[in-house]
Amino acid sequence: MHLYELRCKDFRCLEDLRLEPSPGLNIIRGRNAQGKTSILEAILYAATSKSHRTSSESELVAHGTERFSLALKVQRADRAVDIDANWSRGAKRFKVNGVAQSRISDILGQVRVVFFSPEDVGLVKDGPSVRRKFLDMELSQLNRNYLHALQRYRQALRQRNELLRSGKAEADLVCVWDEQLAEHGETIRRERADFVRELGVGAGRAYDRISGGEPLEILYEGDVPPGDSLSETLQLSLDSDIRRKTTTRGPHRDDVQIKVNLHPARTYGSQGQQKSIALAIKLAELELVKHRTKEYPILMLDEVLSELDDNRAERLFGAISGDVQCLLTTTELDDRRNTIPGEHEDFFVDCGRLSSGSRAKR
Repeated sequence: MHLYELRCKDFRCLEDLRLEPSPGLNIIRGRNAQGKTSILEAILYAATSKSHRTSSESELVAHGTERFSLALKVQRADRAVDIDANWSRGAKRFKVNGVAQSRISDILGQVRVVFFSPEDVGLVKDGPSVRRKFLDMELSQLNRNYLHALQRYRQALRQRNELLRSGKAEADLVCVWDEQLAEHGETIRRERADFVRELGVGAGRAYDRISGGEPLEILYEGDVPPGDSLSETLQLSLDSDIRRKTTTRGPHRDDVQIKVNLHPARTYGSQGQQKSIALAIKLAELELVKHRTKEYPILMLDEVLSELDDNRAERLFGAISGDVQCLLTTTELDDRRNTIPGEHEDFFVDCGRLSSGSRAKR
């Protein structure tokens, strides 16, 4: 998968920007707050309809304007994909190859991206909701059945909780929603377990390569234990749910256990370990997507060099296949050029304006 053009209009500080990256490694340099991260954020938003920094699209609009527009042109293994994303006064609209999308979720998987930012350390040190969000986003890009099940599960969960809060939650009424929760929840449990199992193997390899030998373990920690029926679990928890007026059991309470050197990384891992683990997870995701779809997604690394010393940086680049299109942002490069392998495209951003790319060698 190869992004060959990005256009931004009034997105953050990017008033009118055009990026034409090469198929290989692309380095986007610039001082802080000049628009480097916003370029990657624009690609992420156009591909997923989500920003990694905010849930409010109004924050993405350039100061003094009321709308923004983005356009991606991507060549996939079997077809070209053009995505147009527009937001104006609370409404967002997407087109894929010129066709308006009636559901925003339909764009997921059209252009697949793997994005690492310093905030991704939250995958390791924050609460379960962050890890569930990660699973849901990545699986929704890969598996339409998962996305469908997730949407139906959330809808049934919302209805069940509304019924519980109403104080009129009789067992026969609740059971209507339990049937849907059980049906779609089992799909979610199965797909999450398979994904985490495969991700854990890849992350262990990547972390071993980056860290130089520490064992990493990633395990799916379902709220309902393997082998137990979600349907029966919901029935057994009904009295408690009625008292608490909320659904206390199910995949919406799942977690992922991350251990380094046999200890929970969330509490025992150092800051450096947590950052390296988050990066290893993203590298594992890169290979997982390749395994399942037969082509690499676009890899975006935001300020990753500032998180790694020279040795770990060299190991990182050694772990990335030469077939991957990678966009990497950094404030400085001159003192880190020895860690960059081979040729790369060099861009410079200043005040939201992009200087033309040029080929550079190590």
